[in-house]
Amino acid sequence: MSSTESPGHDPAEPGPREDGAPARGVEKKGQPWYIEIPLLVVIALVLVFVFQTFVGRVYQIPSESMEPTLHGCVGCTGDRIFVDKISYRFGDPEPGDVVVFKGPDSWNQGYQSIRSDNPVIRTLENIGGVIGVVPPDQNDLVKRVVAVGGQTVGGCSPDGRLLVDGQPLDEPYLNEDPTVNRNPMNCAFGPVTVPEGNYWVMGDNRNNSADSRFHMGDEFQGTVPGENIIGKVQAIILPFNRIGTVSSPDISVG
Repeated sequence: MSSTESPGHDPAEPGPREDGAPARGVEKKGQPWYIEIPLLVVIALVLVFVFQTFVGRVYQIPSESMEPTLHGCVGCTGDRIFVDKISYRFGDPEPGDVVVFKGPDSWNQGYQSIRSDNPVIRTLENIGGVIGVVPPDQNDLVKRVVAVGGQTVGGCSPDGRLLVDGQPLDEPYLNEDPTVNRNPMNCAFGPVTVPEGNYWVMGDNRNNSADSRFHMGDEFQGTVPGENIIGKVQAIILPFNRIGTVSSPDISVG
């Protein structure tokens, strides 16, 4: 009796196709685990680097200078905020925006490196800082933009509010109502004309914020150059009971 099946071939199993391609149901072997796992780790690190370099980054608030908008104090868990790096690629910071920026030289007095004294650990931390898995070793600060290039800031209105271009600002985000708790330190300075491309920044907690007012003697008259702006604060992401967007009201005058 003749048969079309080759010796030893099980008819229930797919055989090779006539065009030489493997039969359906034959699985190809994947990469060995010792290659696949490191590859996945590298891809993940690259994605983290790209996201934190070009899209956004999470920062922790270390002080109370921006209360009540952002919480932070000695001995407590400060707010974690998401800082958007895309917005200012298509526009400039506006009065009322809350921004994170790299402190100019005069703002860095007293800043201590967060890196380890151990050279090996410090090298690993520096690499992690470049990748974006540990914080950068620089004095990053968060404040609110009050005036932009070309505007003149300083002086008090009769009811105690800060003047920009001679007009009193309406600042609903402040820790204290300036018309009730009048403190000349909050507005009795300058006036300072902000250089083009720079920004005058102040904390919402005016009585406890070492902001532009305290650096008027430096080369920028206390202002922050545009290239130092890292991004715009968009939201509080931790703790859970404070999750929400961060308000940036338009406080432009004129």
